[in-house]
Amino acid sequence: MKRESLVSITDFSKEEILDLLQKASRFEANPNQRLLEGKVVATLFFEPSTRTRLSFETAVNRLGGRVIGFSDASTTSSSKGETLKDTIMMVSNYVDLIIMRHHLEGAARYASEISSVPVINAGDGANQHPSQTMLDLYSIYKTQGTLSNLNITMVGDLKYGRTVHSLLMAMSHFNPTFHFVAPDELKMPIEYKIFCEQHHIPYYEHTEFSEEVINQADILYMTRVQRERFTDLMEYEKVKNVYTLRNSMLEHSKENLRVLHPLPRVNEISYDVDSNPKAYYFQQAKNGLYARQAIICKVLGIEV
Repeated sequence: MKRESLVSITDFSKEEILDLLQKASRFEANPNQRLLEGKVVATLFFEPSTRTRLSFETAVNRLGGRVIGFSDASTTSSSKGETLKDTIMMVSNYVDLIIMRHHLEGAARYASEISSVPVINAGDGANQHPSQTMLDLYSIYKTQGTLSNLNITMVGDLKYGRTVHSLLMAMSHFNPTFHFVAPDELKMPIEYKIFCEQHHIPYYEHTEFSEEVINQADILYMTRVQRERFTDLMEYEKVKNVYTLRNSMLEHSKENLRVLHPLPRVNEISYDVDSNPKAYYFQQAKNGLYARQAIICKVLGIEV
């Protein structure tokens, strides 16, 4: 199998996505395998992260590899003015794989083009987050028994939310129906609506987060309004608490409904939802370990 980078979820075909889900299932059954013996992986996090960085590093450790890297760009030579190009060129001399999060859209694609080793995009600005998408797909498949013909409602920050952008593109293989719930300031960007139209995917836009919308959903995908994406803090204050999911709002929802969230949450899911069996966001985060083990092995050309 060839070595390859993962920058966008569109880098993988439908068949590759389904194959990765099968591999994730195998890793869930047996996460401790010495498949990365002798391999060194760099985690370059120019932007803060908890779940993504720790689950990637846990994935490497459970596969027998070693991790180097940083979680704070201010402690690196980039704070001295070193360019991204020089950082990537230098680090790729030392490792077998680079996992990178960066605040600039397109940074991961650029890194993959200059690196001598594969690059996994762990989030580039408001653009893409493909490893999150794979764990989202795995969570949807586990809870619904299928990826096909599902009604998916996305709520909150659909403008800057890279997780919803990646998930939308990945689900295009599986005949979804989308409901987009967002204030006008955070609506799904036009390019993703054009993508839906080009792929004959029905979508509906709402500004009101109503029980009527919730009750149609198979998957309710909540997102945080991301303060770090706003240049105008007045605009952020206006929309930061616009939607909150409360347990009472799920009373008449479908039995198969599952609530997902890429985390961290702020105020968009009330704590009284946590005890509802339809809340799946913490299990979703756990699924990230298995999905990322599958991705690492794929980009390194390691058979599972």
